[in-house]
Amino acid sequence: MPAEPAYPVNLLVAGKRCLVVGGGAVAAQKARGLADAGAEVHVVAPHVDDAVRAVPGVTWQERGYDRDDLSGCALVIAATGDSFVNRQVFEDAEARGIWINAADDPANCTFTVPARVRQGDLLVTVSTSGRSPAVASWLRRRIEAELGPEFAKLLDLVATEREQMLREGRSTEAVDWQNAIDSGMLLELIREGRIAEAKERLQACLSSSSG
Repeated sequence: MPAEPAYPVNLLVAGKRCLVVGGGAVAAQKARGLADAGAEVHVVAPHVDDAVRAVPGVTWQERGYDRDDLSGCALVIAATGDSFVNRQVFEDAEARGIWINAADDPANCTFTVPARVRQGDLLVTVSTSGRSPAVASWLRRRIEAELGPEFAKLLDLVATEREQMLREGRSTEAVDWQNAIDSGMLLELIREGRIAEAKERLQACLSSSSG
């Protein structure tokens, strides 16, 4: 059955309290992802694995879930593997207007977490609207094989030029960014370690396209 269409969004959770219900390997993965994004992560589960305890900055309690655990939370993830507990967390979160994801349990979600590939500030995500995490992970691995660190450096170069234009009060909308990136063979130069040349080529292409 087709899933409901999802609206893609990247949440800014830095400094926000987020709850993970569950203490196993999946919970550790979810807790680490939130912690890496700067969230204040608290984990609750009858048993908390060492993998969870090892996530920097994460706090945890070994006990059962209580609805009061949601107090002050901006987001919650249920990673218990128990559909009954997931449903309870879902209903409590819904009642409080808190976004919730239940791992591999789309019926108890108000948002899904896509498979993702990150290189620096470059983030590429793959979603199947919760229908097949396996397909999303498979496609993520294919993308990851193609998306090397040179793409992060390309982003840095292009973003730096855009930021300079904005500081100078110049319009960035009139510039043919796509042609500048393609025609300058920037990725090839970056892969060869010729960063300064790549920067000069980009600046020349941008100057030409905005003239």
